[in-house]
Amino acid sequence: MLHSLVRRHALPPSTQLRCVFFSTGTSVSSSGTTASPDPHFMVEYLVNTCGFSADDASKVSKSLPCFQSTEKPDAVLGFFRSHGFDGANLRKIISWKPGFLCRDVENSLAPKFKILRDMGLSESDIANVVLRHPNILYLDAQNALLPRLKVWESLFGSREILLRNLRGYNRFLTTSIENVNPESLRALVDRAEGLGVPRGSGMFLWILDVLQGVSTEKFEAQLKLMNNFGLSNSDFIAAIKKFPRFLLLSIELLQRKMEFLVNVVGISPSDVALRPVPLVLCLEKRLIPRFRVMEILKAEGLWKSTNKLHVFFSLSGPKFLKQYVLPYEDKLPKLREVL
Repeated sequence: MLHSLVRRHALPPSTQLRCVFFSTGTSVSSSGTTASPDPHFMVEYLVNTCGFSADDASKVSKSLPCFQSTEKPDAVLGFFRSHGFDGANLRKIISWKPGFLCRDVENSLAPKFKILRDMGLSESDIANVVLRHPNILYLDAQNALLPRLKVWESLFGSREILLRNLRGYNRFLTTSIENVNPESLRALVDRAEGLGVPRGSGMFLWILDVLQGVSTEKFEAQLKLMNNFGLSNSDFIAAIKKFPRFLLLSIELLQRKMEFLVNVVGISPSDVALRPVPLVLCLEKRLIPRFRVMEILKAEGLWKSTNKLHVFFSLSGPKFLKQYVLPYEDKLPKLREVL
């Protein structure tokens, strides 16, 4: 089977010559010490076989062991190319973990690709999945990858949903979920579904990731806190569905942010629930300084923004400066001082 999977590619003449010199193992000098390979060998190999620039090849080669033969790297490159990896994608994989070039194709790489193929993924799907979840290449096929996929298939409720998530950019395969107590996982899924988030939803994984760090006691305390600000249970759940990360805040910090946004900035609690992103922004370094900028501009009659307040607080630093500080900094240098 290996011969059908691995397509060997001819090497440029300079690399072929080096293969002759480095294919017989280390050489021994007259003093009995082992001679080191030409330090430029791996750089040239990466340039000639993968299309790396000399500078990038030099960086990548520093993470590579000094191999005396190109047999394994040739086989690995042939294997990846036979599965649709080439050009920039091939260089991406090698740059991520150069050690892949020294892997055994038949015992390390091929079994993982077979598992993905048996799951129902096409060759093009497999290439995309590996690029999006490169840690797959480091998982033991039978003891980690396959059990992990089976657990997730059970949690999602169907293979179709599992494959849909594999094709996406979710990093759920980085979690050693196969080692987690099944009862704990089931309870976590039940909590997510109790919030009205179906397993097929794109939010499902995100909710699971957040809920595993939020005890039921903390959740109830947060709900009570938001109720005290006038939000109903359904408002609270709606906010979670939009941006669940705020659940990871401590009760104290969540209260401070709500008091600031509602009592100081003047955002209604229902609007906070509708657009909860500001809840996860830093109070001292983002929310308060930007609010001061807004106050200064309003006091000077220069406030012209039509942005919603959640956008005002959420803008990236450069965009915020360009829109709210740079046009006025000659007249109002104190804008910089409050940031």
